[in-house]
Amino acid sequence: MKIRKLLAWGAVFLISLIVTVGCTPSQNSSSDLAAPAAANGEAVALGFSAWPGWIPWQVTQEQGIFEQNNVTVDLKWFDGYLDSINALAAGQLDGNSQTLNDTISSVAAGADLVIVLTNDNSTGNDKIIAAEDINSVADLRGKRVAAEEGTVDHFLLLLGLEQAGMTQEDIEFVPLETGAAAAAFAAGQLDAVGVFAPFTTKALERPGSKELFSSQDFPGAISDHLAVRRELVEQRPEAVQAIVNSWFDTLEFIESDRDKAYDIMAKRAAVTVDEYKAYDTGTKIFTVEENLQAMAARNDMTSLPFAAEEISKFLVNSGLAPQAPDLSQIIDDRFIRAYAETHAS
Repeated sequence: MKIRKLLAWGAVFLISLIVTVGCTPSQNSSSDLAAPAAANGEAVALGFSAWPGWIPWQVTQEQGIFEQNNVTVDLKWFDGYLDSINALAAGQLDGNSQTLNDTISSVAAGADLVIVLTNDNSTGNDKIIAAEDINSVADLRGKRVAAEEGTVDHFLLLLGLEQAGMTQEDIEFVPLETGAAAAAFAAGQLDAVGVFAPFTTKALERPGSKELFSSQDFPGAISDHLAVRRELVEQRPEAVQAIVNSWFDTLEFIESDRDKAYDIMAKRAAVTVDEYKAYDTGTKIFTVEENLQAMAARNDMTSLPFAAEEISKFLVNSGLAPQAPDLSQIIDDRFIRAYAETHAS
């Protein structure tokens, strides 16, 4: 699996990150992409990459669930998550599965995107893993700690340090690609590492290694969504509704035939079924009700409007955005509400 980066500012320019917030053989690559034609009533081009909260889209496709909801979708798999962000920014996709952080970053860079669905929250699949002799965050002081610079796991590391009254200056931060970081830690070359599933499995191969903290300790900090171009929402709202309906129908299929669904998802992730099942508790797939709760305004990170504002402040304070973007229209819950109304028990 490739990383889920926060600051993917588009195909034209990528910012060199200093301190930032926050997979498998490819069936499609960015070079295969043509400009989407969804506005003309043709197939809706949707991107996704390897993260347990997004891989169910493979089930949607293979079980013909899009067709059952009368929408034609060109579902595009990306080996690299960043490639999917760039494809959306370049107008090659109508929508993409991505983090809240990345969506806000793209909006700050001028994109006009709308979050129409919450796929999941990371509830443990993003971890800071430490060597045997490290038993607290304070023990990281002066130690070599690696993470992919710009990933949500880098963000998680910063949150944990902040909670302990520390900053990145208190550690020796080593920027490494996630797979390389996991391998280096497993080989004893690092004192701690920030990685996400399935790289957590590799890191924990080191004797005596253990989870120091995870995304479970910071509810709502790492959330994942379907973000679509506003023109799709405005010109073809029925297609957006059908896609949202298809997602929830997919979740129902997974519950009704878990063996078949897990086989499909494990193959897409290039792991065994047992390995894939092990990621279940670390990714909280949201129900319809949980989607509605997440999109409601509250004063904590489990509320998308609140979390979006906090992330926006972070970008500005870190000098990664010249000014806070307008987030007043970034979340549109009408499609979730419509599904809830038509499927009320």
